[in-house]
Amino acid sequence: MPRTDLPLEELPRYRAAATAPADFDEFWALTLDEAARHDTPAVVLPYTGPLTTLEVFDVSFAGYGGHPVKAWLVLPRQRSGRLPCVVRFPGYGNGRSSPLDALEYASCGYAQLVMDIRGQGTSEKGTGDTPDPEGSPHPHRPGFMTKGVLDPRRYYYRRVITDAVRAVATARTLDGVDPDRVAVAGGSQGGGLAVAAGALAPGVAAVVADVPFLSHFRRASEIASEGPYLEVAEYCRAHRDSTEQVFTTLAYADALNFASRATVPASFSAAGMDPVTPPSTCYAVYNAYAGPKRMRLWEFNGHEGGGVFAVERNLAFLAEHLE
Repeated sequence: MPRTDLPLEELPRYRAAATAPADFDEFWALTLDEAARHDTPAVVLPYTGPLTTLEVFDVSFAGYGGHPVKAWLVLPRQRSGRLPCVVRFPGYGNGRSSPLDALEYASCGYAQLVMDIRGQGTSEKGTGDTPDPEGSPHPHRPGFMTKGVLDPRRYYYRRVITDAVRAVATARTLDGVDPDRVAVAGGSQGGGLAVAAGALAPGVAAVVADVPFLSHFRRASEIASEGPYLEVAEYCRAHRDSTEQVFTTLAYADALNFASRATVPASFSAAGMDPVTPPSTCYAVYNAYAGPKRMRLWEFNGHEGGGVFAVERNLAFLAEHLE
Protein backbone atom coordinates (compact mmCIF):
# COMPACT_ATOMS: atom_id res chain seq x y z
CA MET A 1 0.00 0.00 0.00
CA PRO A 2 1.96 3.06 -1.18
CA ARG A 3 1.84 6.53 0.34
CA THR A 4 -0.12 8.86 -1.91
CA ASP A 5 -0.41 11.95 0.29
CA LEU A 6 2.10 14.43 1.72
CA PRO A 7 5.40 13.18 3.15
CA LEU A 8 5.00 12.20 6.79
CA GLU A 9 7.17 15.06 8.03
CA GLU A 10 4.89 17.61 6.34
CA LEU A 11 1.62 16.31 7.76
CA PRO A 12 1.84 17.95 11.22
CA ARG A 13 2.22 21.36 9.54
CA TYR A 14 -0.63 20.94 7.06
CA ARG A 15 -3.38 23.51 7.44
CA ALA A 16 -6.35 24.33 5.26
CA ALA A 17 -8.33 27.50 4.90
CA ALA A 18 -11.78 27.40 6.47
CA THR A 19 -14.60 27.05 3.97
CA ALA A 20 -17.55 27.87 6.23
CA PRO A 21 -20.17 29.98 4.45
CA ALA A 22 -21.08 33.29 6.06
CA ASP A 23 -24.32 31.88 7.45
CA PHE A 24 -22.77 28.63 8.77
CA ASP A 25 -23.51 29.33 12.43
CA GLU A 26 -27.00 30.64 11.73
CA PHE A 27 -27.73 27.64 9.51
CA TRP A 28 -26.91 25.18 12.27
CA ALA A 29 -28.58 27.21 15.02
CA LEU A 30 -31.83 27.27 13.05
CA THR A 31 -31.50 23.59 12.13
CA LEU A 32 -31.02 22.51 15.74
CA ASP A 33 -33.73 24.83 17.07
CA GLU A 34 -36.14 23.25 14.62
CA ALA A 35 -35.10 19.75 15.67
CA ALA A 36 -35.50 20.62 19.35
CA ARG A 37 -39.15 21.51 18.72
CA HIS A 38 -39.75 17.83 17.93
CA ASP A 39 -38.14 16.67 21.15
CA THR A 40 -39.98 13.84 22.89
CA PRO A 41 -38.81 11.43 25.58
CA ALA A 42 -36.78 8.53 24.25
CA VAL A 43 -38.41 5.12 24.13
CA VAL A 44 -36.18 2.67 26.00
CA LEU A 45 -37.04 -1.04 25.86
CA PRO A 46 -35.18 -3.97 27.43
CA TYR A 47 -33.34 -6.18 24.95
CA THR A 48 -32.91 -9.88 25.58
CA GLY A 49 -29.72 -11.40 24.23
CA PRO A 50 -26.73 -13.57 25.07
CA LEU A 51 -24.74 -10.98 27.02
CA THR A 52 -24.57 -11.84 30.72
CA THR A 53 -22.28 -9.15 32.15
CA LEU A 54 -23.82 -6.29 30.16
CA GLU A 55 -27.37 -4.96 30.06
CA VAL A 56 -28.78 -3.79 26.72
CA PHE A 57 -31.69 -1.51 25.87
CA ASP A 58 -33.24 -0.78 22.47
CA VAL A 59 -33.58 3.00 22.27
CA SER A 60 -35.56 5.18 19.88
CA PHE A 61 -35.23 8.97 19.99
CA ALA A 62 -36.43 11.92 17.91
CA GLY A 63 -33.81 13.07 15.43
CA TYR A 64 -33.99 15.51 12.53
CA GLY A 65 -37.60 16.41 11.74
CA GLY A 66 -38.75 14.34 14.70
CA HIS A 67 -37.90 11.20 12.73
CA PRO A 68 -37.32 8.19 15.02
CA VAL A 69 -33.66 7.15 15.21
CA LYS A 70 -32.62 3.84 16.73
CA ALA A 71 -29.72 3.25 19.11
CA TRP A 72 -28.37 0.67 21.52
CA LEU A 73 -27.76 1.58 25.14
CA VAL A 74 -25.25 -0.87 26.64
CA LEU A 75 -24.47 -0.77 30.37
CA PRO A 76 -22.40 -2.86 32.77
CA ARG A 77 -24.86 -5.13 34.56
CA GLN A 78 -23.02 -4.57 37.84
CA ARG A 79 -23.04 -0.82 38.40
CA SER A 80 -23.79 1.79 41.01
CA GLY A 81 -24.65 5.42 40.51
CA ARG A 82 -24.64 7.29 37.24
CA LEU A 83 -21.98 6.33 34.72
CA PRO A 84 -19.99 8.36 32.23
CA CYS A 85 -21.32 7.71 28.73
CA VAL A 86 -19.72 7.35 25.30
CA VAL A 87 -22.00 8.13 22.34
CA ARG A 88 -20.55 6.23 19.39
CA PHE A 89 -21.25 6.89 15.72
CA PRO A 90 -20.69 4.15 13.09
CA GLY A 91 -18.60 4.34 9.95
CA TYR A 92 -19.91 4.93 6.45
CA GLY A 93 -22.49 2.45 5.21
CA ASN A 94 -22.90 0.91 8.64
CA GLY A 95 -25.73 0.97 11.14
CA ARG A 96 -25.88 0.30 14.85
CA SER A 97 -25.34 -3.41 14.11
CA SER A 98 -25.79 -5.91 16.95
CA PRO A 99 -25.11 -5.16 20.62
CA LEU A 100 -22.33 -7.74 20.24
CA ASP A 101 -20.46 -5.06 18.29
CA ALA A 102 -20.81 -2.55 21.15
CA LEU A 103 -18.81 -4.12 23.94
CA GLU A 104 -15.59 -2.19 24.46
CA TYR A 105 -16.77 0.88 26.37
CA ALA A 106 -19.44 -0.85 28.47
CA SER A 107 -16.96 -3.61 29.31
CA CYS A 108 -14.70 -0.91 30.75
CA GLY A 109 -17.40 0.53 32.99
CA TYR A 110 -18.98 3.16 30.75
CA ALA A 111 -22.49 3.51 29.46
CA GLN A 112 -22.42 3.30 25.66
CA LEU A 113 -25.04 4.67 23.28
CA VAL A 114 -24.54 3.47 19.70
CA MET A 115 -26.48 5.64 17.26
CA ASP A 116 -27.91 4.14 14.09
CA ILE A 117 -27.25 6.12 10.89
CA ARG A 118 -30.41 6.93 9.00
CA GLY A 119 -30.70 5.17 5.67
CA GLN A 120 -27.40 3.30 6.13
CA GLY A 121 -26.74 -0.14 7.51
CA THR A 122 -26.53 -2.64 4.68
CA SER A 123 -22.88 -3.45 5.32
CA GLU A 124 -21.41 -6.71 6.49
CA LYS A 125 -19.84 -4.60 9.26
CA GLY A 126 -23.13 -3.33 10.62
CA THR A 127 -26.79 -3.48 9.69
CA GLY A 128 -29.21 -0.68 10.51
CA ASP A 129 -32.82 -0.16 11.51
CA THR A 130 -33.43 3.55 10.87
CA PRO A 131 -34.98 4.75 7.59
CA ASP A 132 -34.40 8.19 6.16
CA PRO A 133 -37.97 9.42 5.52
CA GLU A 134 -36.69 12.19 3.25
CA GLY A 135 -34.53 9.78 1.26
CA SER A 136 -35.54 6.14 1.53
CA PRO A 137 -38.01 4.14 3.65
CA HIS A 138 -35.42 1.39 4.09
CA PRO A 139 -31.66 1.23 4.70
CA HIS A 140 -29.82 0.90 1.41
CA ARG A 141 -26.36 0.60 -0.05
CA PRO A 142 -24.16 3.69 -0.48
CA GLY A 143 -23.87 6.24 -1.88
CA PHE A 144 -25.07 8.95 0.34
CA MET A 145 -22.49 11.63 -0.34
CA THR A 146 -24.41 13.52 -3.02
CA LYS A 147 -28.00 13.08 -1.80
CA GLY A 148 -29.41 16.60 -1.95
CA VAL A 149 -25.96 18.05 -2.57
CA LEU A 150 -27.18 21.06 -4.55
CA ASP A 151 -29.13 22.47 -1.58
CA PRO A 152 -27.68 22.67 1.96
CA ARG A 153 -31.18 22.49 3.45
CA ARG A 154 -31.86 19.20 1.70
CA TYR A 155 -28.41 17.68 2.02
CA TYR A 156 -28.32 14.22 3.58
CA TYR A 157 -25.68 14.99 6.18
CA ARG A 158 -27.69 17.90 7.53
CA ARG A 159 -30.08 15.25 8.81
CA VAL A 160 -27.37 12.88 10.05
CA ILE A 161 -25.44 15.58 11.93
CA THR A 162 -28.67 16.74 13.53
CA ASP A 163 -29.35 13.15 14.61
CA ALA A 164 -25.88 13.04 16.20
CA VAL A 165 -26.56 16.18 18.22
CA ARG A 166 -29.93 14.82 19.32
CA ALA A 167 -28.24 11.54 20.32
CA VAL A 168 -26.04 13.46 22.76
CA ALA A 169 -29.08 15.24 24.20
CA THR A 170 -30.84 11.89 24.53
CA ALA A 171 -27.89 10.24 26.25
CA ARG A 172 -27.90 12.92 28.92
CA THR A 173 -31.52 12.06 29.83
CA LEU A 174 -31.13 8.29 30.14
CA ASP A 175 -31.32 6.48 33.46
CA GLY A 176 -27.90 5.46 34.66
CA VAL A 177 -26.04 8.17 32.68
CA ASP A 178 -24.22 11.09 34.27
CA PRO A 179 -25.27 14.03 32.07
CA ASP A 180 -22.07 15.91 32.86
CA ARG A 181 -19.79 13.12 31.63
CA VAL A 182 -20.82 12.38 28.03
CA ALA A 183 -18.21 11.92 25.30
CA VAL A 184 -18.64 11.37 21.56
CA ALA A 185 -16.54 8.92 19.56
CA GLY A 186 -16.20 7.25 16.21
CA GLY A 187 -13.93 6.29 13.37
CA SER A 188 -14.14 7.39 9.75
CA GLN A 189 -17.70 8.73 9.27
CA GLY A 190 -18.14 8.35 13.01
CA GLY A 191 -15.05 10.47 13.61
CA GLY A 192 -16.37 13.29 11.46
CA LEU A 193 -19.72 13.15 13.23
CA ALA A 194 -17.94 13.21 16.59
CA VAL A 195 -16.20 16.47 15.65
CA ALA A 196 -19.50 17.99 14.51
CA ALA A 197 -21.31 16.87 17.66
CA GLY A 198 -18.45 18.16 19.79
CA ALA A 199 -18.95 21.60 18.26
CA LEU A 200 -22.74 21.67 18.22
CA ALA A 201 -24.02 19.62 21.17
CA PRO A 202 -24.03 21.27 24.59
CA GLY A 203 -22.53 19.24 27.40
CA VAL A 204 -20.00 17.15 25.48
CA ALA A 205 -17.01 16.40 27.71
CA ALA A 206 -14.59 14.90 25.16
CA VAL A 207 -14.25 13.95 21.48
CA VAL A 208 -12.59 10.87 19.96
CA ALA A 209 -12.14 11.12 16.18
CA ASP A 210 -10.18 8.33 14.52
CA VAL A 211 -9.26 8.73 10.82
CA PRO A 212 -12.15 11.22 10.52
CA PHE A 213 -14.16 11.19 7.31
CA LEU A 214 -16.31 14.19 6.25
CA SER A 215 -13.12 16.23 6.50
CA HIS A 216 -11.68 18.84 4.13
CA PHE A 217 -14.01 17.76 1.34
CA ARG A 218 -12.31 19.54 -1.52
CA ARG A 219 -8.86 18.04 -1.02
CA ALA A 220 -10.27 14.64 -0.07
CA SER A 221 -12.35 14.49 -3.24
CA GLU A 222 -9.29 15.38 -5.29
CA ILE A 223 -6.80 12.86 -3.87
CA ALA A 224 -8.67 9.94 -2.23
CA SER A 225 -8.21 6.80 -4.32
CA GLU A 226 -10.83 4.64 -2.59
CA GLY A 227 -14.06 5.08 -0.70
CA PRO A 228 -16.96 7.53 -0.48
CA TYR A 229 -15.15 10.70 -1.54
CA LEU A 230 -15.06 9.18 -5.02
CA GLU A 231 -18.85 9.64 -5.12
CA VAL A 232 -18.29 13.41 -4.95
CA ALA A 233 -15.59 13.35 -7.61
CA GLU A 234 -17.75 11.24 -9.91
CA TYR A 235 -20.72 13.56 -9.42
CA CYS A 236 -18.61 16.61 -10.27
CA ARG A 237 -17.17 14.79 -13.26
CA ALA A 238 -20.69 14.37 -14.64
CA HIS A 239 -22.17 17.65 -13.41
CA ARG A 240 -19.38 19.96 -14.45
CA ASP A 241 -21.44 23.11 -14.06
CA SER A 242 -22.44 22.32 -10.47
CA THR A 243 -19.01 21.85 -8.89
CA GLU A 244 -18.94 25.10 -6.92
CA GLN A 245 -22.45 24.56 -5.57
CA VAL A 246 -21.50 21.02 -4.57
CA PHE A 247 -18.60 22.22 -2.44
CA THR A 248 -20.63 25.10 -1.03
CA THR A 249 -23.18 22.59 0.23
CA LEU A 250 -20.50 20.23 1.53
CA ALA A 251 -18.94 23.08 3.51
CA TYR A 252 -21.95 23.03 5.86
CA ALA A 253 -21.11 19.42 6.79
CA ASP A 254 -17.30 19.64 6.76
CA ALA A 255 -15.54 18.69 10.00
CA LEU A 256 -12.93 21.30 9.05
CA ASN A 257 -15.48 24.02 9.75
CA PHE A 258 -16.84 22.42 12.92
CA ALA A 259 -13.32 21.94 14.30
CA SER A 260 -12.68 25.64 14.79
CA ARG A 261 -15.89 25.85 16.82
CA ALA A 262 -15.15 22.93 19.14
CA THR A 263 -13.39 23.61 22.42
CA VAL A 264 -13.64 20.37 24.44
CA PRO A 265 -10.63 18.00 24.73
CA ALA A 266 -10.19 15.82 21.64
CA SER A 267 -8.15 12.82 20.56
CA PHE A 268 -7.47 12.39 16.84
CA SER A 269 -5.72 9.80 14.73
CA ALA A 270 -4.68 9.49 11.09
CA ALA A 271 -3.15 6.69 9.02
CA GLY A 272 -0.16 7.33 6.80
CA MET A 273 -1.29 4.99 4.00
CA ASP A 274 -5.02 5.67 4.14
CA PRO A 275 -6.54 5.81 0.63
CA VAL A 276 -10.05 6.56 1.99
CA THR A 277 -9.43 9.47 4.37
CA PRO A 278 -6.04 10.82 3.29
CA PRO A 279 -3.99 11.77 6.35
CA SER A 280 -3.58 15.39 5.28
CA THR A 281 -7.37 15.82 5.53
CA CYS A 282 -7.31 14.47 9.08
CA TYR A 283 -4.48 16.82 9.99
CA ALA A 284 -6.35 19.75 8.46
CA VAL A 285 -9.19 19.14 10.92
CA TYR A 286 -6.81 18.48 13.80
CA ASN A 287 -4.87 21.70 13.20
CA ALA A 288 -8.12 23.69 12.93
CA TYR A 289 -9.48 22.22 16.17
CA ALA A 290 -9.87 24.96 18.78
CA GLY A 291 -9.78 22.89 21.97
CA PRO A 292 -7.07 20.87 23.73
CA LYS A 293 -6.08 18.05 21.40
CA ARG A 294 -3.70 15.25 20.60
CA MET A 295 -2.92 13.33 17.42
CA ARG A 296 -1.56 9.85 16.72
CA LEU A 297 -0.30 8.93 13.25
CA TRP A 298 -0.30 5.22 12.38
CA GLU A 299 2.45 5.47 9.80
CA PHE A 300 2.11 2.15 7.96
CA ASN A 301 -1.64 1.63 8.25
CA GLY A 302 -4.51 2.22 5.90
CA HIS A 303 -8.10 3.08 6.76
CA GLU A 304 -8.15 0.49 9.52
CA GLY A 305 -6.06 2.94 11.50
CA GLY A 306 -4.78 1.82 14.86
CA GLY A 307 -7.16 -1.09 15.45
CA VAL A 308 -6.94 -2.41 19.00
CA PHE A 309 -4.03 -0.05 19.71
CA ALA A 310 -6.40 2.85 19.00
CA VAL A 311 -9.00 1.35 21.35
CA GLU A 312 -6.45 1.23 24.17
CA ARG A 313 -5.36 4.79 23.44
CA ASN A 314 -8.96 6.02 23.38
CA LEU A 315 -9.79 4.34 26.68
CA ALA A 316 -6.80 6.00 28.33
CA PHE A 317 -7.89 9.38 26.93
CA LEU A 318 -11.48 8.93 28.12
CA ALA A 319 -10.28 7.93 31.57
CA GLU A 320 -8.54 11.30 31.77
CA HIS A 321 -11.66 13.27 30.90
CA LEU A 322 -14.66 11.24 32.14
CA GLU A 323 -13.53 9.81 35.44
